Amino acid sequence: MRPADLAREHGLSTQAVRNYERDGFIPPAERTRSGYRVYTGVHAAALRAYLALVAAHGYPAAGQIMNALHGGALDDALIVIDRGHGQLLRDRDTLASVREAVAGLPPGPDKAADSGVLTIGELARRLRVTPATVRIWESAGILSPARDPTTGYRVFRASDTRDAELAHLLRRGGYPLDRIATVVHQVRTAGGTETLSRALEDWQRRLTARGVAMLDAASLLSQYLSCSANS
Repeated sequence: MRPADLAREHGLSTQAVRNYERDGFIPPAERTRSGYRVYTGVHAAALRAYLALVAAHGYPAAGQIMNALHGGALDDALIVIDRGHGQLLRDRDTLASVREAVAGLPPGPDKAADSGVLTIGELARRLRVTPATVRIWESAGILSPARDPTTGYRVFRASDTRDAELAHLLRRGGYPLDRIATVVHQVRTAGGTETLSRALEDWQRRLTARGVAMLDAASLLSQYLSCSANS
């Protein structure tokens, strides 16, 4: 096969195929006497696997997986895949938690008790983000923590933690900060959750699509490994 033959199947340019070879995402091609690249079915299987991994895990992870495989480090590649599945499961758990929280919202303004007060560091650790990220959410109007009257430090009550968990979920779904602020404000005031429900349904569809993409990627990666082993 020529570079154009591999590229045509996926609507890529021939330069993109050469770049993928250069970056180690597909194996090195054989060369003719005149220096032209010659690709085989193994390269075609590698390209299909790589592009499926991009759809399932994103560009950085897909590149890491293919480079690990071509470096003979199968377990390293599997670890990257496992992390992706672990993140998907955490996202599903967070989505379920937010839905549960929203289902229990009162019909009027949020009157959550001041139990479970957290510092900014404790909240950040709970969400696996940095304190700087929490401050950005506050600056965007997503969070509005109170201040300890003695120390002046931020304190995050139960309702603030719920808002932060919701913000974290929606950020992972690709929502901009201003839109998240609108959704969180609706939840905080309990003036209507239609926007929130649409956002959660949209993120559910994204999670489902990603799960299916991971299945497709696993199948094509397995085919590539078999093809490579038999070549």
